[in-house]
Amino acid sequence: MRDYRNFYIDGQWVAPVDPKTADVINPATEAVAGTIALGSVADVNKAVAAARKAFPVWSETTREERLDLLKAIQAEYQRRLPDLGAAIREEMGAPSGLANGFHVGLGAGHLQTAIELLETFPFEELRGSTLIRREPIGVCALITPWNWPMNQTCVKVFPALATGCTMILKPPQLAPFSAQILAEILDAAGVPAGVFNMIQGQGSVIGTALSTHEDVDMVSFTGSEAVGVQIQQDAARTVKRVGLELGGKSAFIVLDDATLADNVAAATTGMMGNSGQTCSAGSRLLVPCARIDDALAVAKAAAEGVTVGDPAGEVAMGPVVSKAQYNIVQDYIAKGLEEGATLVAGGSGRPEGVERGWFVRPTVFLGTNDMVVAREEIFGPVLVIIPYADIDDAVAIANDSPFGLAGYVNGLDTDAVHAIARRLRTGWISMNGGFDFHAPFGGYKRSGNGREWGEFGFHEYLETKSMLGYA
Repeated sequence: MRDYRNFYIDGQWVAPVDPKTADVINPATEAVAGTIALGSVADVNKAVAAARKAFPVWSETTREERLDLLKAIQAEYQRRLPDLGAAIREEMGAPSGLANGFHVGLGAGHLQTAIELLETFPFEELRGSTLIRREPIGVCALITPWNWPMNQTCVKVFPALATGCTMILKPPQLAPFSAQILAEILDAAGVPAGVFNMIQGQGSVIGTALSTHEDVDMVSFTGSEAVGVQIQQDAARTVKRVGLELGGKSAFIVLDDATLADNVAAATTGMMGNSGQTCSAGSRLLVPCARIDDALAVAKAAAEGVTVGDPAGEVAMGPVVSKAQYNIVQDYIAKGLEEGATLVAGGSGRPEGVERGWFVRPTVFLGTNDMVVAREEIFGPVLVIIPYADIDDAVAIANDSPFGLAGYVNGLDTDAVHAIARRLRTGWISMNGGFDFHAPFGGYKRSGNGREWGEFGFHEYLETKSMLGYA
């Protein structure tokens, strides 16, 4: 049983001002896995004051000093990899292979990327007689989600540190364990007092207090569209910078060629990874009308081949994060059936033989792009296959969405793949499995604003100053 009742503020583990606690539930067992403290506005005020006090000194540290710190964090992060993986498996139900692999690996990748960029990043640039200077924006509030806890935390914390900002991290209440270990990592690595602070608690309390605080200069939020809108409204009162990475309903376009079966299978199993709880998931699979029967057969076999069960075992898919999320996914599956979508695989309820835990059956529908299951983000292992007549039709379907976070295009004709990707109104597109830690990640439309990952992630935490007549 984990007991995390202290916050990390001003370089120390401290008790909350007004002690209140909440249980954290293991979604695979429905049993209490630990206890966290719930912070208050008073705790936020302490953390912001610590970050504000630390900013003048930290913002003036040299590139070499920040690099030394990031490398010390990297060594400690590597040492604690097993602890992070175990925490992620316990807090959100990710299978061991995924938790100890891609989950913790993404955090390590963002840390390595920050180190690589910081070594040569141009904080100053002379243009004619004017010096363009990029300076840390100040005190940053980092509000993170539960679905990829290390990815979404590290992609904020490490660029903020590298650019000279101070910060307050507000981890997700549903999956708080790995953030607690990350705070221990930063403490052990020697992060100066006040530079990094962490408060657990309810988003409606901590998030609101941070978003409205006079001494917070920037808010970076990853989560739902509704909460993102509220944060923007709250932050507008003090004209803060706000970076938002919100929802998605991304299209996965498969071309009509000899690799169609392999691509459909990969898209289907990929959708089920992390129990479908991925904002960039290719939840709409677009296949050519002429090959729809082949695609359905392959998708059915792929979905039914996804092993679901105890995340401590050798399974491909664990539970969704909570009872509430399970009920949301079940409601969407029922809605798909009501709308007349054809059930290809899976369906309502738990997988056969599973009686406990928030496990969902890997589900595949054949539908149309106007159905609710094709329009709204489900955040569960539910894939909708949509036929397209030709490439123009595929692009039109893909772009006919209120979201624009990610996209996928797979096929043998590289020129065609490139041409399609250029036409998609979305911020991050993987072509034939492409992946890059240095590529900017973020969305168009209701998927948010700003960009994280790589060099573009650094710019989120920097102000630009023009010094005219410098030369």
